Amino acid sequence: MSNPRLVSDVEDQGGWETTVREFGARLKGDLLQPDSNAYDDVRRVWNGMIDRRPGLIARCLDASDVRTAVEFARTHKLLVAVRGGDHHAAGTAVCDGGLMIDLSPMVAISVDASERTARVEPGVRWAALDAATQAHGLATPGGTVSDTGVAGLTLGGGIGWLSARYGLACDNLVAADVVTADGRLRRASPTEHPDLFWAIRGGGGNFGVVTAFEFRLHPVGPTVVAGMVVHPLDRAGEVVRFYRDFATAVPEEVNTALAFLTAPDGVKVVAIAACHCGDVEAGERVLEPLKAFGPPVLDQIGRVPYVQFQAALDGAFPRGRRYYWKSALVPAIPDPLANLAVEQFSTVSSPFTFFLFQKLGNAANRVAPEATAFAHRGAQWDALVLSGWEDPAKDAAQIAWSRDVWESWRPFSVGVYSNAVGSEADSEEIRAAYGARYERLAVIKATYDPTNLFRVNANVRPPAHVG
Repeated sequence: MSNPRLVSDVEDQGGWETTVREFGARLKGDLLQPDSNAYDDVRRVWNGMIDRRPGLIARCLDASDVRTAVEFARTHKLLVAVRGGDHHAAGTAVCDGGLMIDLSPMVAISVDASERTARVEPGVRWAALDAATQAHGLATPGGTVSDTGVAGLTLGGGIGWLSARYGLACDNLVAADVVTADGRLRRASPTEHPDLFWAIRGGGGNFGVVTAFEFRLHPVGPTVVAGMVVHPLDRAGEVVRFYRDFATAVPEEVNTALAFLTAPDGVKVVAIAACHCGDVEAGERVLEPLKAFGPPVLDQIGRVPYVQFQAALDGAFPRGRRYYWKSALVPAIPDPLANLAVEQFSTVSSPFTFFLFQKLGNAANRVAPEATAFAHRGAQWDALVLSGWEDPAKDAAQIAWSRDVWESWRPFSVGVYSNAVGSEADSEEIRAAYGARYERLAVIKATYDPTNLFRVNANVRPPAHVG
């Protein structure tokens, strides 16, 4: 599929209208066109900078709807975007002119507390999954913003507050149902299509549309010891040095992050966030050094419901704001990188821009490098430039500044987190996301998507594909 068609390219519009009506009649969910009442609401995604207009939107209610939509797109050679939680700065959940396969109506969650597993549909966001599992005192590693979609985060890896103890989100995936490009619904697990199962744990949405995820759950909470401490930016050097030592010495029940941000009063600060997911009294002892160092100008660490802490950063990344993100996975935070970050953050013009050094965590690092498609098990932190702003006139300047910062960090990195790959990424950046796994992923891509139907993503091309 070197030249995917847009809906507007179809020559026989009269015949096409009949074809579209027949397609809509086969769906249990709604089929939206640009003149549909709900069209503008549904095509909007989390990043307010994304303003794309699909030719059709298939609002799928179940796996059979997904199969119907995939078969329609393949038959008519349409450009395809797949929407789960749509919480991605690149806005790959929506395309211009093609077919948007909208999974957001698919939000069922089934928890088996005795087996410690959960079956989750692809429209679910982490807030809903956490609430369902915490009702049983259980959780699986999610992200750091509860509005994030389960599907996208898991397919790209999934770094979060439980990763030090329990690994990445993809490490806790025990099986999945996947509609591949031929329209078949396949079960992917260690024993069923194991190559596909390997690929979807870190390889993104390249291999099909996941219609159900099955996760392993762990005892967590409902109360954890978590929060952040805040220090002035002019003390950032000593804060970074303390943080590096602290983050590498704590037990695996703790995961941490270092953040450069602007406080509500407009003052730039540096913060250390941490979550201890084990015994609360032990957690208070382990996190006490964070409270004692400095001392901080603000101390918010204490006992808190896990679901509340998981949502603590939601307000910093509201829907509709304009975003541009870049990632550099780093094995360490050496002084030159720390000094760069301090200097660069002092020039930040938007109060909604963050630098975040998010720890992968012990368990995430212990997984064998070849066990999943997530490529960079040796990385210790994901260094993120998280730019946010509200004025469309500043788009070009904000993007250029963010890319300059990221380029200066790249010499310190071992790769790129695939969940932060931008829509403008070149082949070098995409290969940096998948590393040594790229060639194996390309072979699997050729098996399950030989025409590259699923290409609106951090795209892995099948070896024979051109264009």
